[in-house]
Amino acid sequence: MSNAQKFKELANGEFPSEALPDHQVYEHPLVKRYATKEMSFVWSPAMKFTTWRKLWTALATAEQELGIEISDEQLEEMRSKLYEVDFEFAAEKEKEFRHDVMGHVHAYGEVAPAAMPIIHLGATSCYVGDNTDIVQIRDALKLIKRKLVKTISILRAFAAKYRDLPTLGFTHYQPAQLTTVGKRCTLWMQDLVLDLERVEREIEDLPMRGVKGTTGTQASFLELFNGDHEKVKALNKRVCELMGFKKAIPVSGQTYTRKIDFNVLSVLSGVAQSAYKMCGDIRLLANLKEVEEPFSKTQIGSSAMAYKRNPMRSERVCSIARYVMGLPNGAANTHANQWFERTLDDSAIRRIYLPEGFLAVDVILNLLSNIADGLHVWPNVVKAHAMAELPFMATEVILMECVKAGGDRQELHEAIRVHSMDAGAVVKGEGKPNDLMERIANDPLFKAVHDKLDTMIDPILFVGRAPEQ
Repeated sequence: MSNAQKFKELANGEFPSEALPDHQVYEHPLVKRYATKEMSFVWSPAMKFTTWRKLWTALATAEQELGIEISDEQLEEMRSKLYEVDFEFAAEKEKEFRHDVMGHVHAYGEVAPAAMPIIHLGATSCYVGDNTDIVQIRDALKLIKRKLVKTISILRAFAAKYRDLPTLGFTHYQPAQLTTVGKRCTLWMQDLVLDLERVEREIEDLPMRGVKGTTGTQASFLELFNGDHEKVKALNKRVCELMGFKKAIPVSGQTYTRKIDFNVLSVLSGVAQSAYKMCGDIRLLANLKEVEEPFSKTQIGSSAMAYKRNPMRSERVCSIARYVMGLPNGAANTHANQWFERTLDDSAIRRIYLPEGFLAVDVILNLLSNIADGLHVWPNVVKAHAMAELPFMATEVILMECVKAGGDRQELHEAIRVHSMDAGAVVKGEGKPNDLMERIANDPLFKAVHDKLDTMIDPILFVGRAPEQ
């Protein structure tokens, strides 16, 4: 058997079960490779199931305050066992009952036996499930807010530093009127500030689901309080207060409206859009060699082309941002397809797009801060590109000055047109520098400005109010 045959037999055979036993399960790159511990914790089982216990304890506490027979000892036991979660026991009970919430009710009751009779009293599964989702969304939004503020602060320093550095503007990715490096940065900042405002608004307006019962009618709680509507309303309000929320959603079916998820993911999509635009610009500027993202001393840009300085961090931002921008579509379909008071086809997809949306934006903002903090500007290259196009932009000023000195506007305009076409032909056809100013300097028609041509094409004269903006 040849070496090629031996290889094919080995490569096409079954993967040996004993090989690499610790690496045979898929690892999510958002968690394993990119996301921070902070954001990973928000969506972790530890956070989720201890929040379930906090919600059960908050419910029992509020019920006791409103007259339900629950002892201080039961509440103390619940508080003392918030963080003693036996996941194996809960999994066994879930397998037995085929119900995750009841699995954890029994796991909680196992370590808090005195409280077992009143755990989950009057509640439905969505009481812990949906309210925990809202708590996680709130905490994740606060983390996103903090990182947005950090990124904007870093960009602010960059914009201030380069506010007076003229650079070639682009429309249609064609040379346009000059701006400044700092002013361009403010375009990125403005987008992120708009995102920050939306994040702050979501945090401020985010409601708990509260205590609503199986179809949102609060019937079980009305029964618990012997038909006392005021106590049911007080219970709803008190649980929200105990969990750190100002309000509950006014009405619900079994779940809170999934439009909230869509709104939240739309905000995350907005952050991703801003990041993509910023990093897209940086990638184009890197190609022009005007601005480059950080590049470490030992970093390798290409395994084949050793000279390359690829904008890999910006490319990673764009790649992840592209994924986030698509998530609101799934949330929109989930909301639209909720029948009446609730269908369970919302559950599986929400387990994916809510945590992944936040984990991904967490990565994006970490990268943005890192890129912004190490952006390197090459002023001489920036100036060279501006000066290559500036002569064309300066012709209107030259025309006006010559007319003021007594020149014929139409004759001057035609001369500039001819010189500009000829200079453009030299640049494009021969690959030589723009010689428009030399042509004007040698044309007697423009004698009025010959002694001040150099000062008339100072780039800073063509940036308008960019430094002030």
